[in-house]
Amino acid sequence: MNIEVYSLCDAATNDTGKLNMLGAFDTIRTKNIPVIHPQCAVALRIRFDSIERGEHKIAVNFVDLDGKNIIPPMNGPINVNFPDGQRSGSANLVLNIQGLKLEKYGEYSIDLAIDGRREGSLPLFITPLK
Repeated sequence: MNIEVYSLCDAATNDTGKLNMLGAFDTIRTKNIPVIHPQCAVALRIRFDSIERGEHKIAVNFVDLDGKNIIPPMNGPINVNFPDGQRSGSANLVLNIQGLKLEKYGEYSIDLAIDGRREGSLPLFITPLK
């Protein structure tokens, strides 16, 4: 298994196996706290080898530095299937987030686990606009 794309962005879609992304970012600058980011998405593309076909459990947790969930955890299965004779295949996942409310300045984390094992983490920095 190889994570090819894992990004926080303004928007993303999955269209017949094509992952489309717009505006990847890791920082929000704001004068006021709390800040509400109207819309964003987590875009994920994972490549699986032929021996990894089948169901896998995906978990994404958006947390502050204290480990407190900012939004409810996103958990679910994906089924990886691709033609015999093809040595690998990919799976895309787009998690749309509306009205993301961030209560304080600092660093947040978007943590990814696959089949119960931590596979990645994205930082999100909320900084004062000067």
